[in-house]
Amino acid sequence: MKIFKSMMFLVLATALLLAGCSKGKETTSSSNQQSSSEQSERVIKDAMGEVKVPAHPQRIVVLTNEGTEALLALGIKPVGAVKSWTGDPWYPHIKDKMEGVENVGEEGQPNLEAIAALKPDLILGTKMRQEKIYDQLKAIAPTVFSETLRGEWKDNFSLWANAVNQAQKGKQVIADYDAKVASFKEKAGDKLNTKVSIVRFMPGKVRIYYNDTFSGIILKDLGLKRPPVQDNDGFSDDVGKERIPDMEGDMLFYFTYETGNGEGTQLEKEWTNDPLWKNLNVVKSGNAHRVNDAIWNTAGGVIAANLMIDDLAKYFDIKL
Repeated sequence: MKIFKSMMFLVLATALLLAGCSKGKETTSSSNQQSSSEQSERVIKDAMGEVKVPAHPQRIVVLTNEGTEALLALGIKPVGAVKSWTGDPWYPHIKDKMEGVENVGEEGQPNLEAIAALKPDLILGTKMRQEKIYDQLKAIAPTVFSETLRGEWKDNFSLWANAVNQAQKGKQVIADYDAKVASFKEKAGDKLNTKVSIVRFMPGKVRIYYNDTFSGIILKDLGLKRPPVQDNDGFSDDVGKERIPDMEGDMLFYFTYETGNGEGTQLEKEWTNDPLWKNLNVVKSGNAHRVNDAIWNTAGGVIAANLMIDDLAKYFDIKL
């Protein structure tokens, strides 16, 4: 009987020991799974606070034009993007890189159904344009918002690079841009004293652009001067023809936002044929140049920034 009891005790002890080991393995396995899950997500600080995003997003939808350029510069093709402000549906300078990308509507009014149908694992947008639909977007996928657009393209670029876990590559893209800027400055010499005027024609309005604009920030990066009346930290002024004298400069660049109905182009023609325009010294000296609106303004991203510097190098006769 004693032998039987001893055997039973031994069996019971062995069973408890095995159960403990099994439980320990389950705990370890569960811990490993939790650790793996934690490693598969990252926390990003954005304009809306903090958001958990996939460590390695595979299906990204981007809702700003400058954000699209950021992804392309990082070697990432989004599954969906808002259409370019002009183009069908993409700007000519990015068209080749956008083959197969789904058009998800306008930057100011993205198509939520089209976005959801793409099953994204990350959405990139901006508070300035899409704050009203933020809750709907984040219900589809983790959503990262920049605060605004305009002159902040480098800050936004760093945010997008971090959001897609490409911060180091992003730093290299900016370093390449900075190297191009440094090369321009070095080769420009005294030409950096040139006062550059910026004017934009749009359907129904004409604007003088100041420093807090995409083109204004790049001119500042390059060290180029602005006419005193344009050298302020504002965005722009909508002006009448009485302000044409304020467009004077050593060199003037103007661009036109044309959506296809001819209104922008017609306004440009009307103003550039006005006696006040023709009487500007910069016009009479042949230093007023029409440039591409997408590259100098609406695209707003790192690809356009580099192309704008290429334009300036051409007009300043600088070989980069």
